[in-house]
Amino acid sequence: MKVAVYSQDQDQTVKSVRLGLESHGIESVILTSKVLGKDIDYVVATGGDRGVRSYFHRFMNSTIPVLGINEFESSGYMAQTDLKEFPTYLNRLKKGDFTVEHLTRVGVKIDGKALYPALNDVAIFSSKSATLVEHVLRVNGEEFWHDSSDGLIVSTPIGSSAYSMSAGGPAIYQGSKVLCIVSVNSLDITRRPLIVPEESFIEIDDISSSLRCEVVMDGKERFKVEKMVECTKFPQPANIIRMKKDSTTVSAMAKKVKLADELLNMPPSSKLLLKTLEYEGALTQKELAAKTLLPDRTVRLALRHLLDKGYVKRRVSLRDTRQRIYEVPKQLGS
Repeated sequence: MKVAVYSQDQDQTVKSVRLGLESHGIESVILTSKVLGKDIDYVVATGGDRGVRSYFHRFMNSTIPVLGINEFESSGYMAQTDLKEFPTYLNRLKKGDFTVEHLTRVGVKIDGKALYPALNDVAIFSSKSATLVEHVLRVNGEEFWHDSSDGLIVSTPIGSSAYSMSAGGPAIYQGSKVLCIVSVNSLDITRRPLIVPEESFIEIDDISSSLRCEVVMDGKERFKVEKMVECTKFPQPANIIRMKKDSTTVSAMAKKVKLADELLNMPPSSKLLLKTLEYEGALTQKELAAKTLLPDRTVRLALRHLLDKGYVKRRVSLRDTRQRIYEVPKQLGS
């Protein structure tokens, strides 16, 4: 058996993973190029959900099952195995004693140019927040609406609990063969999220705004769009290894609903930080300020509130003991 280890920058985690594999007689290699050897049986991706997404962005056509690893106790939807419990699963990995979940991905074209597929969502917004975006939505060639809103999100079932849910979209049970389209803060107060079959051809056309419009892929990279975005089901799903029988959508969604109830009276800055940590994973205070564009003082006050309430926890960075890293505790889910 041969396992490839994918990592963005978790050197210490990679070392621990490879030592564990070696102790169980499993050969391992580190992925350093965009070519996967034909002799690779499984991939271990470090860095939590963010690391898993990064792997599938880079290796778009990979069919090899992927096991996502969290460095610390912060559970995810795609990476549900903590580093400390990883060795306990190695015998099962050797025996193939696990299930593989096939997650739908969205293939994307911007003005006719293909990008990598999205695992969670494809979002279209103005380059400046609170600026209206006008667009026409077509599904399988049929026009559904001509709308003006803050933006639009096309979400997969695995991404339905992320940005889409925050914008008023529904929670979609994993394995459902659908995609969700959400118009964010539409001027039409009757506008509701639209659920379509995953095989649908989705066109967002005649996109315009007073400022430049952008497509945000999985909450990460931004791409300029002039007029049209096309979304279709990507032929190859993301194959995720599941070791835990109790890691169901129902339990994960139950945590989401409970957390939503608790967040009703939370200050907007705290909500933004919590959502950023939930989506991006563990970050420093400086990284939070950069990603949210909030003033340093506001970030400090919001973090203090979240720490006091137990919504986030703080730990020392392994790379720089002067740095503090903030993350969502495991019991809150992700």
